[in-house]
Amino acid sequence: MDQHKLRSLVFEKTGVKVDIDDPIFALVALNEAVLAESVERHIARIDAASQELAEQVRAAGGLAPARAAAAGFEPAPAAPVKAIATQSLLVTPREQRLLVAAASLALLAALLVVGLQALFKPAALPPPAPAALTQQQADALARADKLARAIDKLDPKTRAQIQAELQK
Repeated sequence: MDQHKLRSLVFEKTGVKVDIDDPIFALVALNEAVLAESVERHIARIDAASQELAEQVRAAGGLAPARAAAAGFEPAPAAPVKAIATQSLLVTPREQRLLVAAASLALLAALLVVGLQALFKPAALPPPAPAALTQQQADALARADKLARAIDKLDPKTRAQIQAELQK
């Protein structure tokens, strides 16, 4: 484990300066030790499985008899090896149950929100009252009434001409 290399790598990735005496390097050393032990166990299991497979092939007549004793090689004792899954389910039964539970909770929450919204919906408000007219608006309406009455008193020909002009 090159601490200087790790230090520079941490600085490049995160911008954090780590001292060589930092306790994080103790964790790195511990991680290396655990990893090395795990790798040794896996190598032993792989070796045992390959020896067992070779013996089975020899028993089936596929290989020549072993000359391991003459070469000074003794195979490791065979340990039980679990079968390796070659195919996996897209969604496991546990994940299916979790998905159904999540969908049920989401549906229940949506129904609760809609129900509470309908329950607490505010009552319909009456239409707003029209705003009071300004003095200018009131005067304009009064003049319009006077003009309408005056137009009604005119003869039909003149009234038609005025109506035609107002339509333009």
